[in-house]
Amino acid sequence: MRKSDLIDKVADEADLSHSEAEAAVAACFDTITQSLSRQDPVRLVGFGTFKISHRKARMGTNPQTREPLHIRASNAVVFKP
Repeated sequence: MRKSDLIDKVADEADLSHSEAEAAVAACFDTITQSLSRQDPVRLVGFGTFKISHRKARMGTNPQTREPLHIRASNAVVFKP
């Protein structure tokens, strides 16, 4: 399901216009994004949890040249149903 499919489904289920459903879905995604940017997990009971996973810096290998390279530390969003 793509975002446009989700908007169409929300519009049908909630008896909203397409633009109202699009605004509701956008507001939901924006709220989740803002919460995660503050390092706050988002727990939706009965659905799942979004949280930030911290990845440590590590050494990797370039698959084309087989040279070692440094991979920086990063953060990633993780969803757990």
